Amino acid sequence: MRTILKKLLLNLENHILNSIKTPCYICYEELLENNLKLLDYVQKKSGAKIILALKGFAMWSTFPLVSKYLHGCTASGLYEARLAHEEFKKEVHTYSLAFKDEEIDEIAKISNHIVFNSPNQLLKYAQRVKNINPNISISLRINPEHSVSPEEIYNPCGIYSRLGTTIKNFDEAVLEHIDGLNFHALCEQGADKLEEVLIVFEENFAKYFKNLKYINFGGGHHITKEGYDVDKLIKLIKKFKIKYDVEVYLEPGEAVGWQTGVLVSSVLDIVDNQMKIAILDTSAEAHMPDTLAMPYRAEVDGASVANDKKYTYRLTGNTCLAGDIMGNYSFDEALKIGDKVIFLDQIHYTFVKSTTFNGIKLPSLAIINKENKLKIIKNFGYKEYKNRLS
Repeated sequence: MRTILKKLLLNLENHILNSIKTPCYICYEELLENNLKLLDYVQKKSGAKIILALKGFAMWSTFPLVSKYLHGCTASGLYEARLAHEEFKKEVHTYSLAFKDEEIDEIAKISNHIVFNSPNQLLKYAQRVKNINPNISISLRINPEHSVSPEEIYNPCGIYSRLGTTIKNFDEAVLEHIDGLNFHALCEQGADKLEEVLIVFEENFAKYFKNLKYINFGGGHHITKEGYDVDKLIKLIKKFKIKYDVEVYLEPGEAVGWQTGVLVSSVLDIVDNQMKIAILDTSAEAHMPDTLAMPYRAEVDGASVANDKKYTYRLTGNTCLAGDIMGNYSFDEALKIGDKVIFLDQIHYTFVKSTTFNGIKLPSLAIINKENKLKIIKNFGYKEYKNRLS
């Protein structure tokens, strides 16, 4: 997929690239649809239903395309649920660590499924949401207490985790209310890790599956990453469905947006302090926060690791945070003020987390369609910054 993205960048005419006012996120429609087709293949072969996790990809201008393939969205609260209800117009699954009393009624009205994080919240609100929406399905999030997440910050099953209910804290009083169980234990991982989690999940909770309609396997399935064992995933799902006679849901976010686009920035200045330092009009802190939190090194189009090519630069953001640094990269040609620097694979977990820290401008959102035409979906300015303050 990365090779395809680079090929598309090469085909992007210079006059289009030069016309882009930076910073700007660009999603490639062709790559997005490639991901969706693979996810749909999993659905058709396994019988599972795949829904979009808005926390990882929420470019709602693409929803007419995404909704052709996926069954709905999973939301993390009222606002995401409203977005799914208004723009995706298919199934809405809403989960919150703790629902607020003043929001629960509206959530119940617009959701097809509601997922509670604890027996306490479920027992508090189950009858209330059913009174509002008799057709709503209710489920409880489970903590299987087994995860192999690569980073502890993203480990939903780590020690002292607040995410989901452990077997020790499972209250059988919920059984008369629930239609399903959910678990989420993966982070950018393969089917082999899902298999590990399923073994523990079944050992602890299979005794409660008897009258359930569905089990949600959560997100973190890196299905669209090159090398992912899609056939194994399909076999695991089919085996589980047959064994327990339940529907199976998956809710990836990153796998939908994986390798589907870029963040284009410009060089504003170049300073020298024991090495060349390029200051860009974007920010790791404000626009690519996962590169600092995960952490991981964003790949830059045409660049390599430091000192591999002739000219090495430290690429940095345009905020006052000392650590607003993307990393050290080398280039075949010397960078000049005004040059475009393109960060690859910056469509998932980026614009959904973007901030206006330091008053920095939010990147524009754009799409390149299958005819290689660029369309600016939205520009941001001072109003977005001011309206977040008071």
